[in-house]
Amino acid sequence: MAVIKTSSSDIDMLARLMRAEAEGEGEIGMMAAGNVMVNRVRVGCLDFTDVTSVPQMAFQSPGGFEAVQKSYFYQHARERDKRLARRAVAGERTHPAEFALWFFRPDGACPAQWWGQWNSGRYKAHCFYTPLASECPEVYSTY
Repeated sequence: MAVIKTSSSDIDMLARLMRAEAEGEGEIGMMAAGNVMVNRVRVGCLDFTDVTSVPQMAFQSPGGFEAVQKSYFYQHARERDKRLARRAVAGERTHPAEFALWFFRPDGACPAQWWGQWNSGRYKAHCFYTPLASECPEVYSTY
């Protein structure tokens, strides 16, 4: 069962975005990035109240993903990447991103807070951040 509505072109776009943002972190890193991306589409809180589709999530301005401005985002999605995107859309969650709405790659250690959001952990180079339950309860839903 999908946790967000997607078309085949949405899966392709999500796969390309997951790869562009986290390919160097392997499948787990790409899944963690995918969790953030899917979470942004499925919740209606904070910066994502009007984000209801994969394209809106990818190109949100401000707050979208830098990778959409790079040529490697526009490469053909590989079948492996599409499988990972389908897993994320099906609701598979990966720690530390299972409830995260943001991630970034700092030069050093992960700050405890980033733009007022709490660090939920690090996977390789990326730090993941989750909202308080009082600010965005739906991100913590079990589908």
